[in-house]
Order: sequence, then C-alpha cells, then structure tokens
Amino acid sequence: MYSEKVLDHFHHPRNVGEIAGADAVVEVTNPACGDLLKLWAVVCEGRIAQVKFKVAGCVPAVACGSCLTEMIQGKAIADLAAIPAAEIESALDGLPQASKHAAVLAADALQRLLDQTRVL
Repeated sequence: MYSEKVLDHFHHPRNVGEIAGADAVVEVTNPACGDLLKLWAVVCEGRIAQVKFKVAGCVPAVACGSCLTEMIQGKAIADLAAIPAAEIESALDGLPQASKHAAVLAADALQRLLDQTRVL
C-alpha cells in the first residue's frame, strides 16, 4: 500500500519538533480530513538554515512533512517556490490516490512558509 520511503519517513521522521525563536512559523490544515501540519524555520542569508515540523494526521501526512523538511533544509528560499505537491509525492515514490492530499498539505505549508520568509 505505502512505498518503503513513505514507511521509512513515518517510522523515522526527520526534523520533528519546534524551533524556539524561529523566523517563520506556519500551520496548515486540510478541512476535509483534519490533518494538520506545522512548520518552523530559521532563515539565514536567504536560506532555510533550520526547519522542523509537527503533524497531527495520517501516515502519509507524517511522511510528507518529514520529506519536505529534508527537501528544503539548507536550500535558498528563491529555489523553493518550484516545489509542487507532485515533487514531494515523487520523492516518496508515490502515494495511493486516497493519500495524495498529504503532499498537497505539505506543499501548502511550504507556500505559506515562503510567503512569511519573503518579508524577512
């Protein structure tokens, strides 16, 4: 049902937690399923220097949050606008049709994070 990458990110999520004094904190929710994803980021010289997340949601939501943090850690903010939900899903070797909303949730969180970091 789930790829090995999804299960790995679910069982061993990366970058879980909060960042005290983060430059940007965003929270997104999927009203249809109730999943909630929160991201904290520290920005230094136009890059995501540190990022952490917390999820209240399904297995794919945890996996997508974890995968997203790995994808954006250390990257220039200017390079992150091009990460759509499909790229997050692809990095996890796909999601079942009923779980694609998790990648959309992660992509929405990234967009909100980018909106906040552009004003820093």
